[in-house]
Amino acid sequence: MSRRRPVRSRYASPASPASRTPRASRTSRTSRAFRTTALVITFALPATALAGCATPDTVVPPRAGLHPSRTAAPRTLFPTGPAASFTTVTTLADGTKIRVTDLHGAKSGFTGKVWVWTPKQYSDPAYAKSGFPVLISLPGSYGYPANYWKSTHLGFESNVARWSEQGKSVPFIVVMPVLNPNNKHYYDGSDIPGQPKMGTWLTEDVPDFVRTNFRTFQSRDGWAFMGSSSGGFAALKSVLQKPDKFKAAIASGPDTVPDSPLWKGYEEEREANDPEELATALARKPDIPANRVYLAFQIGTQETGIMESLKDFIRTYTNKGPVKSHLQVIEGGAHNARSYMKGMDEGTIAWISQYLQGPIPASS
Repeated sequence: MSRRRPVRSRYASPASPASRTPRASRTSRTSRAFRTTALVITFALPATALAGCATPDTVVPPRAGLHPSRTAAPRTLFPTGPAASFTTVTTLADGTKIRVTDLHGAKSGFTGKVWVWTPKQYSDPAYAKSGFPVLISLPGSYGYPANYWKSTHLGFESNVARWSEQGKSVPFIVVMPVLNPNNKHYYDGSDIPGQPKMGTWLTEDVPDFVRTNFRTFQSRDGWAFMGSSSGGFAALKSVLQKPDKFKAAIASGPDTVPDSPLWKGYEEEREANDPEELATALARKPDIPANRVYLAFQIGTQETGIMESLKDFIRTYTNKGPVKSHLQVIEGGAHNARSYMKGMDEGTIAWISQYLQGPIPASS
């Protein structure tokens, strides 16, 4: 089926927009002016779908304990082992550590690096019997051989710690795998026939690794993705493709269509990894809690090349049935990680946290 394809900007700089030159878009589409006066826009839901959701101009602070819709404590999954061998790459000011390991994916067959940070609450005896929510965080560009969200100059983990102290965010375990198997091609976070199975790596092997090594929740209420640019596409696609495993995504300056040249000759498989197709199929399901996914989009006002195409995707494919969305417009924001952290601070992290399960202290 032929449909209009929006601009895909495959690069999101971890630092300032001037630090590198973005790759040229491979698909062009005329952009129209976008009103930039509002910093936060949440697209309206039908009245019947508003229960438990943010109002159109309000971000609801997350609850530290039980998910608002729960009537019983969630089931904690304790590490199954065997424990991975980690190397500490950074120790933050609060004593928490960013560590790295090489993971061989049993299901994908791919071997790559995964960086992990656990918040200080994870080591607090009060939470020793509680699971923790997981945020699988993906970079832009090729995301290989490193994942820039682990970089100290960005301070993403320090911000997550601060947001959790402020009550804006649940204290996530931040998991940062490589996005692609090399820096020669984009694999769209997907299992492209004849190529490394990066979809299985991201959505099966990486979560299995986390469950092997850390206390997590059995329910999808404790699992979310986050990514920027090409990583934003993978985050968006992964949640729409496997809503039974993941509940929410933050997609910042995201691509919205799979267009790797490696899809040539595999149109049916490509469409099975297309967020447009996936959102359309999910929207047909009953709008009940078990089916709902929460997609938080972010875009900077300087991202004029993809602003309108992202708005079109949100308008056409979200807030239908169980597919819920929120748009954070970042005043002065560009296509880079620092801008996206500003948007998370201004509302995005709180919006998704209200739908995710936080750890529960022993006294609860």
